[in-house]
Amino acid sequence: MKKVLLSFLIALPLASVQPLLIAQDSYPRMPSGKPDFSGNYDTSSLTPMNRPEEFGDREFYTAEEVKAISDGAADRLAYGDQPLDPDRPAPEAGANVGAYDGFWMNFGDSASAINGKYRTSIITYPENGRMPGLTEEGKKKAAMRIPFEWPQEYTKGDAWWLEEPDIHPFDGPENLSLGTRCIYTPPASLPVASLPYNNIKKVVQTEDYLMIYIEWNHWARIIRINDETHKHVSHASYDGDSIAWWEGDTLVVETVNIMNEAPREVAERRIVERFSRNDDGGIIYGYTVEDANYTDSYSAEVSWRLTDKEPYEFACHEGNHAMIGILAGARRQEMEYREKNGL
Repeated sequence: MKKVLLSFLIALPLASVQPLLIAQDSYPRMPSGKPDFSGNYDTSSLTPMNRPEEFGDREFYTAEEVKAISDGAADRLAYGDQPLDPDRPAPEAGANVGAYDGFWMNFGDSASAINGKYRTSIITYPENGRMPGLTEEGKKKAAMRIPFEWPQEYTKGDAWWLEEPDIHPFDGPENLSLGTRCIYTPPASLPVASLPYNNIKKVVQTEDYLMIYIEWNHWARIIRINDETHKHVSHASYDGDSIAWWEGDTLVVETVNIMNEAPREVAERRIVERFSRNDDGGIIYGYTVEDANYTDSYSAEVSWRLTDKEPYEFACHEGNHAMIGILAGARRQEMEYREKNGL
C-alpha cells in the first residue's frame, strides 16, 4: 500500500507538468514570451506575384505542379552552368550578350510553402490573385518614375534624348534611379519581394526593436515595437516610419510617411506587415498595401526560410565610380550627336 501511495505522489506532479511541456513550442522566444524572429532568412520564391490567368480562381498548386516548378528551376540552373563554346562566333552588333553566370542568380529553388500549402500567387487579395489596376492619377505618376534601365527602343547608341525635350536621363546623378545610384531598392525593402539575387535578410530583435538588414542595397529597416506614435511627416524617408505591436504571437508592423523617388513627394500609402512563425520554423511574411494610386488595396503572403547563409556586403559602385563613366559617356554621345546632326 505504501508503494502504491508513493508512486501516486510521484506521478501527480509529473502529470501536472505534462500539459505545460506539450504546450511549449520549439521556436525561440524572448524573455517576455513573445516569438524571437532573430536569424537569417532566404526570401526567394518561385511563386509568381500574380496568379497566371490559366489557374483562374484556383488558389493552390498540386503536388505534381510544385515538383515541376522545382525541377524546372534545377534544369535552368544546370543549363546555365554549361560551358560555352570558345569557338562560337561574335554576337550581332547591338545584341544582348547577357550578364551574370547562373550561380550569381538566386531566383529560388521552389515555390513558397505556407504551413505545407503552395499558393498559385503571392497576391492573396484581390481574390483573383492579381494586383489591382492603377487609377488615372496613378498612371500619370507611374509615367514620371525614373526607370532603372531604359526600354530597348531608346538604346540606339547615340544621344537620342536630345530629340526628347521632356526626357533628361543623364543630365546629372539625380536623373538616374536610386537603384542605379546604389542607394535604395524599394522591392527589396518595403514590402519585401523575391528578387533575382540578394534575397538573404538578417533579422535582429529585442523587446523594443526589430531590425531587418537588407542586402540589396545594404539597407537596415529599424522598426519600433510598442511605440504607438509615428514620427511627424517631416521625417518621411524611402522606407517610411514603422511602428509595431503584438497580436498574440504575430508581430504587426504599420509603415507610413513613405517618400516617393519620383515624383518626389510623400506617398498616400500605408503598409501593414505581419510576421508569424511558419510550420518549418521560418517566417510567414504577409502584408497589405493601401495606396491611393491603385483602384483597391492588395495583400500578399510568402514564406521566409531559415538559412545558415550570411548576407554579403552589397558591393555596388561605392563612391559612384561608375557614375563618372555614365555621365562622361553621355556628354561624349551628345557632342557626337550634335556634330552629326548639325545641332
